[in-house]
Formats: sequence, C-alpha cells, structure tokens
Amino acid sequence: MAVTAPAPVAPAATVASRVGATAVTAGLVLLVAVLAVVDITQGTASAGAGEVLKALTGRADPGDASVVVESRLPRMAAGVLVGLALGAAGAALQAVTRNVLAAPDTLAVNAGAYAALGVAAVTGLSLPLLASSGIAFAGGLAAAGVVLALSGLGAGTVRLVLAGTALALGLTSITEGLLLLFPQETEGLFQWNQGSIAQNGFDGVAQMAPLVLAGLAGLLLTARRMDALALGDDAASGLGVPVRATRITVVVLGVLLSAAAVTLAGPIGFVGLCAPALVRGLARRVRGFGRTRAAVPVAGLVGAALVLGADVLLRALLSGDTSVAVPTGVVTSLIGAVFLVVMAARTRDTAGAATQDRLRIRSRRVFVTVTAVLVVALAGVTVAAVLLGDSKLLLGDVVHWAQGRAGQTVTFVLDTRVPRVLAALGAGAALALAGTLVQAVTRNPLAEPAVLGVSGGAALGAVLLVTTVPAAGTWGIAGAAFAGSAAAALVVFGLAARDGFQQNRLVLVGIGLAAGTTALISLLIVVTDPFNAAKALTWMSGSTYGRTLPDVLPIAGVLLAGVTLAVVRRRELDLVALDEDTPRLLGLNLSRGRLAFLVLSVLLSAAAVAAAGTIAFVGLVAPHAARALVGRAHTRVVPVAVLLGAVLVCTADLLGRTVIAPAQLGAGLMTAVIGTPYFLYLLVRSR
Repeated sequence: MAVTAPAPVAPAATVASRVGATAVTAGLVLLVAVLAVVDITQGTASAGAGEVLKALTGRADPGDASVVVESRLPRMAAGVLVGLALGAAGAALQAVTRNVLAAPDTLAVNAGAYAALGVAAVTGLSLPLLASSGIAFAGGLAAAGVVLALSGLGAGTVRLVLAGTALALGLTSITEGLLLLFPQETEGLFQWNQGSIAQNGFDGVAQMAPLVLAGLAGLLLTARRMDALALGDDAASGLGVPVRATRITVVVLGVLLSAAAVTLAGPIGFVGLCAPALVRGLARRVRGFGRTRAAVPVAGLVGAALVLGADVLLRALLSGDTSVAVPTGVVTSLIGAVFLVVMAARTRDTAGAATQDRLRIRSRRVFVTVTAVLVVALAGVTVAAVLLGDSKLLLGDVVHWAQGRAGQTVTFVLDTRVPRVLAALGAGAALALAGTLVQAVTRNPLAEPAVLGVSGGAALGAVLLVTTVPAAGTWGIAGAAFAGSAAAALVVFGLAARDGFQQNRLVLVGIGLAAGTTALISLLIVVTDPFNAAKALTWMSGSTYGRTLPDVLPIAGVLLAGVTLAVVRRRELDLVALDEDTPRLLGLNLSRGRLAFLVLSVLLSAAAVAAAGTIAFVGLVAPHAARALVGRAHTRVVPVAVLLGAVLVCTADLLGRTVIAPAQLGAGLMTAVIGTPYFLYLLVRSR
C-alpha cells in the first residue's frame, strides 16, 4: 500500500511560525525581567527603582546597599534559576514519559531528596552545598526510578500520580520521624522543606548555576531524540533512536535539574507541572513550540515567571515581615493544586469505574474466627496501650484508678493516657468505616478519606479555628472539622460524579485538593501565633497528645451512629457497591442512598480528625484487608474493618509513644509508613 508523504510546509508559514515563536519568547523574557525588577524592590521596606539603581552603582547608603546586594538580588536570582530548572525538568519528563502529569512533584523527586538529606543530617556531618546537592540528586533519582517502575512509562497519566503521591507520603513520614528523633542534627530541615527562595548572598546561586546550565544543555542535545519518542517506541527505534538509553538519560538530567533547585530553595511545588502545561497551550497557537528544542527552554522561562510571580504576589498581598516568613513554595503549591483539580475535571477519564475484587464467599466459621481473633487482639492492644508508655503501670493500678483509690502519680498518668487510647481506637474505627463506605459508594478500591482530600479539608477546618479562636472547645473544633471535610467532599465528589465516579478523576481531584489544603495549613501555621502553630501541628502528625475525655465524646457519638446505620442498611450498601443498574431494578433510590453514605463518611472522617488529627491509609488498608478475610458482604466487612482500623491506629499510637519514650511519634506517621507499601502493592496489582 502506498504511503503518502506529508505535504511540505509553505515557506511563508514557516517564517510566520518562527516570527510568532520569537515574539512570544521575547515577551516571556520581558515578563521575567519585569517581575525580577519588581521582586527586587519588594521587602520589609519598599525600595523604588531609583534606590535599587543607587545600591547597584555604589551610591546608596552602605546598609541599604547591603540589603539589596546580599539579600534581594540573590533571592531574585534564585527565583529565576529555580523556575528555569523546574520548568525545563517538567517539560523533559513529560516528553520522555508521554505523561502530562509527570513532574518533580508527582515523581516524588522532592520527597526523595528530602528523605536523603534527612538521613544525611542524622549522621551529624556538615556537608558543603555541592555535596548536599549530590545527596539530594541520589535520593530524588531513586524515588523517580521507583515511581516510574511502578507506574510504567507511558502506561497512563494517573497511575504515575498515584505512585508518586503514595511514595512521597511514606518518605515524608519517615523524614518527619527523623526530625522528631534527632531534632538537633536535623535543625532547619523542616523549614527548608517548605520551599523558600530567600538567600544569604550569591554563594548558593553561584554553585547551583553550573549544574542547571549543564542539565539544560544536556536536554537540548537530546531534544531530537525526545521528538522521536513522541512518535512511539517502535517508530523511534525504526529511526535509530536508542529508546531505553534516551529515557534514562532524560530522566537523569531532569532529576539533576530538580535536585539543584531543591538544594537551593527546597521543594517549590508544582512549577514543573504547570509550566509545561502552559507551554502546550501556547504550542496550539504557535507551531514553533511543538518541538522539544523550543519547548524545554520556553517552559523554563514560564517556570521562572511562575516562581517570581508567586513571590511578587506574596509580598504584595502580605505585610513586609509576614511575607518574608511565608515560603514561596506555599503559594506555588496552592496554584498547582488548583491547576491539578482543573486538569482532572477537564481530562477525559478512560479508566472507567474500577472493577470489583473477585467475589469471595467465606464460611460463617471463617467470619466468626476472624472476628474473635480481632476482638482478642483489640483487647490486648488496648490493655498494652493503657499500661505502657513513659511510665509503666500494672493492672492493679488501673483497677484502683477506676475505683478512685489510686495515688496521685498513677491518677495523673491514667487521666492523660486513657483518653489518648480511646481517641486512637475511635479514630481508627471511624476511618476504617469511612473508607468502607466511600469505596462501596464509588466502587473505587483506591478511594480513602486522606487520599481524596476529605481528611485534609477536616484538618484545615480544625486548624483554621484553632489558629483564629484559641479558646475553641471540643465541639467547636469537631464542627469546624466537619465543615472543612464537607466542603472538601463537595468539591471532590461533585467534580468526580460527572459520568459516574470514575477512578482516575476521583483520585486525581482528591490528590489536588489534599495538596491545596496542606498548603493552606502551612500558610496558617506560618502566619499565626507560635503557641497556636504548635497546637495546629498536632493535627498534621496524627497525634493524640493532649486529648481529654470530653474530646472523645464526638467520635464516640458519630461512630456509634455510623456503625448502627451501616449495619441496618447493609443490604443497600451491598447493592450500591454492585453496579448502577441492579439497585434501580430493585426499586432503590441510588442517588439518595449514595448521598446518605457519603454524608456519613464525611462525618466519620471529620470526627476522626478532630479526635486524632490527620491519619492516612487506614481507610484504605482496613476495608481491603476485611474483604480479603471475610468476603465482600458488608454485614461481615463492616465489623471486621472497624476492628482492624481500631487495632491498627491504637498499635501505631502505642508504638509512637513507647519506641522512643519520652519522645513521641504521631500515629499518622506510623500508619503512613505501613500504608504506603500496601497502597503501592494495590497499584501494581491493578496494573
């Protein structure tokens, strides 16, 4: 069969395309230059262009000149360099993976670099900047390799985000555990992780600039090969392009650029995701940007404009002292979260609703045996949690305390420890039940309150109340958590309900919303009173520290109502989880039943966050394990999942209180370490 060669492009059209590309590039350069000038004039004390010019020419007061030369100019230069590196890295990674969501954030490069630097800091070594960059590069490259291996190159847009998000959460939890265990050795690492372009002199910029230029040069040299990969692996191989070697080279260069940016300024979120997407929008109108050789540097310019624009916007909206304290990465993360949600809502989801696990029919004896074992395990963990801690007690002490005859020391210990144990039990059971309901309603095995951003919305509501109304009581915090989770659920389920609760769209919107709530919480923590900030951080680590018996009342009431409703309507829950048609054929109002179960899951998630903060993956692990043990009938899944969730969180809280006593780790950190491998396993199994 004859193959028709493509028609040659008219010379006039080619010239017009080049002129358009040149004009847009010049406009971007001018925009970056204007933003750079504005950024230099902003600070704790505004300085006009005239004062900046005097400082640069040596005609200003020595103090003013020092501020401009040693602080503002390096900050501006770091913003340009970081944006250039992240934008170019994102464009290259998206081109080589054929995945529009590939970026340093979604590949867990930032989390890998953070974890590697945390491990290095624990050793107590004082490393120069270049050596730190090498460690960050190694950590980021290892994380990117794991994510790409799990997701598969070109195997689907959302799978990569899921793998990267889960791995990033696990790595971040490990690193935060190191921060708590070794506070002196890791001092300053947490602030670095927020992402700030503030600099003290040009040393950092001067050392990272050659790495960024080398990475950009390497990407430009491989641009033709990346264009060939866009045609497909077979076509690229037919053109003589070494596909595997090209991919590895580009990934290494992209991680190198990301590591240089991370070393200089910490993680500046979502720049590598947004900049290439904006360039793709330009490429639809300017044909010259369709090729990688033009797209990579232009994405770098757009990235520089995003970073500087975020910094300028931050300083324009907030007062001088506050704007200096707020990291630039918080602003870019907010922008990126909105961008990710919008992209998810507009993307056509080809995955469909997830298929249910293979039907397993377990005997009643299996159910009874599993339930009995879990009840015994729950009793054992509860007793151990009450007796063990920084002060070890005996059962007799607990009996005397219950009778009101214990000594002052024992009374104090148990008055603080028993509410913590009850809060952990209630939060675990509530999150497990919430996950069971959400997975049934959406028929999505990856749905879970934390992954979907519902727990993040609850945490944002609670932190917002705590930081603005320090005297807020238990029920007020619970109400604020419910309001936040309800708003988050409205966004996630509202956008995902179009064309059914499709797997990709639901999880992607949830991940974007979770990133946005995390950024807003970081912003609140930075700008609030230090006392309230410390109190707010307890919600983020999933800690039960400081809980009292009144704090347990909301979770107890909601959990009792939730379990009762789930058991009473267990048949309806089975039908909702089956498919769209069967419930309607049996006369069930699917919309009303689905809404009721979703509202109940939101209430459970909010109550869990109010009781124990943000705890991830419990709502994912417990329902999956329950279905594997006793089958899919919810009359059995609900009690087993509730027991599993309670045991898991109580065990995590017990380990966090005892392993490094008197220091403590939040239960949320422990469950993230446990849940991350399980989530990745589910992702691999579903491939």
